[in-house]
Amino acid sequence: MATFSCSARPTKLYAALPLAPAKHGTSHHSIMLTFPSSSKPKNNNSRVGIDLLSSSNNNPDDYWGYWRTNVSFFQFFSAKGKDVKSLKQQLLEAIAPLDRGAVATPQDQQRVDEIAQELEAVNDIKEPFKSNLLNGKWELLYTTSQSILKTKRPKLLRPNGKIYQAINVDTLRAQNLETWPFFNQATANLVPLNTRRVAVKFDFFRIAGLIPIKSPGSGRGQLEITYLDEELRISRGDRGNLFILKMADPSYRVPL
Repeated sequence: MATFSCSARPTKLYAALPLAPAKHGTSHHSIMLTFPSSSKPKNNNSRVGIDLLSSSNNNPDDYWGYWRTNVSFFQFFSAKGKDVKSLKQQLLEAIAPLDRGAVATPQDQQRVDEIAQELEAVNDIKEPFKSNLLNGKWELLYTTSQSILKTKRPKLLRPNGKIYQAINVDTLRAQNLETWPFFNQATANLVPLNTRRVAVKFDFFRIAGLIPIKSPGSGRGQLEITYLDEELRISRGDRGNLFILKMADPSYRVPL
């Protein structure tokens, strides 16, 4: 799902739309919108932001989208012996007390990642961007991305409400929506790279849900889906960030 970030002296605008770990490089999940100054702020608290599930070459720390194959041969056969429903239940139970990942310990993160990999190994939807199951508005349940969690900030300056990402495969449109307290949004066009991955090109950002800002053309990223069914979606970003989302509204349509 991406990030809106505003520095104290914004001079440039860019964005990235946020999914298995990859090394530093081209990217998620989460969508990332950023309004940086010409130089990096020394104080992170001087930036107010929204992360919305995507990835961007502009900022490798915020990748949600690019995923390289990370499921082993042995994980595949281990997962095949388990019921998908029980794996999903294990995953939801593991992330339930973690406040969207904000209070997760390294041990918690490892456990969640292991279950996610088992689900990825038995993913039946091999071409998610050809599947109507991807359509609708998805709620972010868990991530390891600090660009979204912002745990180093005071809690009042973090996204405390629900964060959503909406996708429509028929129109190749995507939207990231943050609720309380910032209500920032971003919309983007999706350009297929293959049936699992798309390039993301942002066209409009909306600050506080009201103030529209047209993308200058530098807002780009990539998005890849690693697990999909009618209820659950898993995405991975560069640097190993993990994103887990549940379907919130399958009838939701992204504005054209």
